[in-house]
Amino acid sequence: MNDQTAASPLPTESPLRTLLTGAQMLFVAFGALVLVPLLTGLDPNVALFTAGIGTLIFHGVTRVSVPVFLASSFAFIAPIQSSVANYGIPATLGGLMVAGLVYVVISQFVRLKGTAWLHRLLPPVVVGPVIMVIGLALAPVAVNMATGETSEAIGYGTAIFLSMASLLVTLVLAVFGRGLIRLIPIMGGILTGYALATLMGVVDFTPVHEAAWLALPSFTAPSFHWAAILFMIPVAIAPAVEHIGDMVAIGSVTRKNYLEKPGLHRTLLGDGLATAAAAIFGGPPNTTYSEVTGAVTLTRAFNPWIMVTTACIAIVLAFVGKLGALLQTIPGPVMGGIMTLLFGSIAVVGMNTLVRAGKPLTAPRNLVVVSLVLVFGIGGMQFGNGQFTLQGVSLAALVGIVLNWVLPRAEEE
Repeated sequence: MNDQTAASPLPTESPLRTLLTGAQMLFVAFGALVLVPLLTGLDPNVALFTAGIGTLIFHGVTRVSVPVFLASSFAFIAPIQSSVANYGIPATLGGLMVAGLVYVVISQFVRLKGTAWLHRLLPPVVVGPVIMVIGLALAPVAVNMATGETSEAIGYGTAIFLSMASLLVTLVLAVFGRGLIRLIPIMGGILTGYALATLMGVVDFTPVHEAAWLALPSFTAPSFHWAAILFMIPVAIAPAVEHIGDMVAIGSVTRKNYLEKPGLHRTLLGDGLATAAAAIFGGPPNTTYSEVTGAVTLTRAFNPWIMVTTACIAIVLAFVGKLGALLQTIPGPVMGGIMTLLFGSIAVVGMNTLVRAGKPLTAPRNLVVVSLVLVFGIGGMQFGNGQFTLQGVSLAALVGIVLNWVLPRAEEE
């Protein structure tokens, strides 16, 4: 495999347009990016910092060739919560750091063996529904945010008004917008929803008043304990599979094969080093972000340098206390309304992967694989309990891989 990967050219757009588009990508990722550390006991400002650092590391490894932003995956929420309860935050961070190094080992295996085996291991009949699971499995999260289930101070009526208003503005700008306006549908939706929420008196500005202008994030150093390490390593299965799906998904959008160039070994290496770096500072593990894939699909912002801009903005925000606090006051329903569209667009990318493959989905073999991947992944099927539990994207992907391996292939294949 040829490792020569030329860096993408610098954006030809104006600096203002690049800055606005990069800020929009951070807005897209911000809700989930902050939600993960808040639910797991980690510091949101540290998560912003490590997401920026991790994204820069990823783009350094891949020579700025893939339009992705790295942040924490929802797949990590439950395992981190359990590990923090049993072993504490420092030991959990040590386990996450080792999980990142496992990524590095996998990436080198891919580098040595190539990617030909990958196409047979993960054909469209497996990858397509897995990408759909990545989007649709998150649908309840978006709906709960949109209907106010995650907001204690906002009732259903107010929440549904704010979420649908934000969604409507996003749709109008994405479909009918022209020029620069078409590049900021998500930002427009968020600003509209935030303005309405402020007028309705449901935005609490107390955190902004109490925050300092400049504040050092609460960095936490990892410690290493075998129990925590053995607990966290299996968790790497889910984001690794999600990463492959994201690479295929973003490649479907940009019409490029990122598994070949810069190569899956480089993208996995970037993910692994980014996750290890995040754990060193006390942040949640990094992985390619499904929400950003949806944003790229909508805005057609394919230049990877936009994501580098997003990373730099994230790092700056990590040290600006008041601005970070202001972003955290964005009501959940506003983000939820927009996420309903983003998560759905990810599922459509997976559907498109199946359609482009041209295989008959009603053929018994394909029907079995696709059906079980979708139901296991979206329905919440779980194998095992305690420390070694498989569910969600990781279980769906493994089921698809195993079925694709053991079921006899049709003669035309």
